[in-house]
Amino acid sequence: MVSNQLKNQHLRWRAGFGPTGADLSALATISSGSLFRQIWQNSMKTPAMLNGMDEETREMIAEMGDMQGMKRKDLSPDQKKDFGKASYRCTRNLNLAWMNEMVDSPAQLREKMSLFWHGHFATRVDNIFFTQSLLDIIRRNALGNFGDLLHALSKSGAMINFLNSNQNKKDHPNENFAREVMELFTLGRGNYTETDVKEAARAFTGWGADLQGNFVFRSNQHDTRDKTVLGRSGNFDGDDVLNILLEQKQTARFVTRKIYRFLVNEQPDEAKVDWLAGRFYKNNYEIKPLMEDIFLGDWFYEEKNIGSRIKSPVELIAGIRRMIPMKIANEESQLQVQAVLGQTLFFPPNVAGWPGGMNWIDSSSLMFRLRLPEIIYASGEIDLTAKPDDDIQMGRRELMEYQISMGELHKYAAQMIRAELFWPDYLKRFEQTKKEDLLSEIGKTILQVPTGIKESTIKSFMDVSGRESFIKTATIQLMSTPEYQLC
Repeated sequence: MVSNQLKNQHLRWRAGFGPTGADLSALATISSGSLFRQIWQNSMKTPAMLNGMDEETREMIAEMGDMQGMKRKDLSPDQKKDFGKASYRCTRNLNLAWMNEMVDSPAQLREKMSLFWHGHFATRVDNIFFTQSLLDIIRRNALGNFGDLLHALSKSGAMINFLNSNQNKKDHPNENFAREVMELFTLGRGNYTETDVKEAARAFTGWGADLQGNFVFRSNQHDTRDKTVLGRSGNFDGDDVLNILLEQKQTARFVTRKIYRFLVNEQPDEAKVDWLAGRFYKNNYEIKPLMEDIFLGDWFYEEKNIGSRIKSPVELIAGIRRMIPMKIANEESQLQVQAVLGQTLFFPPNVAGWPGGMNWIDSSSLMFRLRLPEIIYASGEIDLTAKPDDDIQMGRRELMEYQISMGELHKYAAQMIRAELFWPDYLKRFEQTKKEDLLSEIGKTILQVPTGIKESTIKSFMDVSGRESFIKTATIQLMSTPEYQLC
């Protein structure tokens, strides 16, 4: 039988980035329904825009003058180079700012779903205006309406530039966005024809963005002739096509199935997916009812769904930081951890996003994952190892090369994680626990599935000289087990 504490730890991991040390005492008694309603309420406030701009970049942009309506081609070669370096530096800042939100914000479900949408609508651009706006659109709409999110992101500077909408002109349509919006964002492969792609591309002609990411509709580049998309005909523009895609029940099923794999189980229960998708469609793609259907369902807390997902690198880092609060003196070391493990925010491997699941694990990344808690605890050193640049290895080598080109990589090579850990809230959870029960209780708190490692083996790596050192080192050792990679 699944304990109430385990159910609520499960909810904390799936509707956020895991419990905090301060959460632990309440998880044994609060009902999962009440906890979900707290989590939802905490995520309702409209978030402030995260800003990665530093003073150097603001000054550089001010010197460029009014960038409204400007394109990249309007910049001089030196300006392009400087803007690219500044954008990378500011994107790095934005990455860390968002990581801190995932760790510290009470709006856990908003940030968790924002991470999902970041992977679903994957883009990678070297313009800080585009990246900041992309994240802002995602975070503001993460728990709102999927249709609104689809329309807003389709017109974002990031999406328009990543999928070449600026080059989509009448008589010379570019099919990139039309294809990906059907294959990856709405219908899924096999649910449209090549003719649908070609006709939809004509509807999106004239869509563009300036250097600051503002949407620009160039009417002189728009194809005003009739188009036929998914059996519908008319003088469609891009918004019309997006609405046609939303009218398809397959869109609701495709999106719901991805959400199910992200929040519930990598192996979908297709009957559950169909039921959820039908309600998602009936509710006009409102995300709140879908979240309620998932997190308030008894089936969500079944044993088969607990500990069934491999934590992504971002989930792993954020989860450790939430359980044991810490101050990281060199925050940028987290960028190196992301790169080594294969999930650097704002650098998805391609438009399909991170494949997830077993793709997170290979021999080298697993060993680093197992060492990470000890590295943090002991202020250890990170070894930087670039992976081959392909979809399976998730674009790690390209990112390393990009960092080198921007003169940044030397800052991360062989870097220590200088972290000061704060244990009081976590230690309080075990104040009433008998000494002989400590390791077992710590295991139930840290792990979502029992470990197969013998207690004697774990204790051989622990400091048993005192109660506090016992709890701390037991926690680090259990975080260093393969089972801790599951949530």
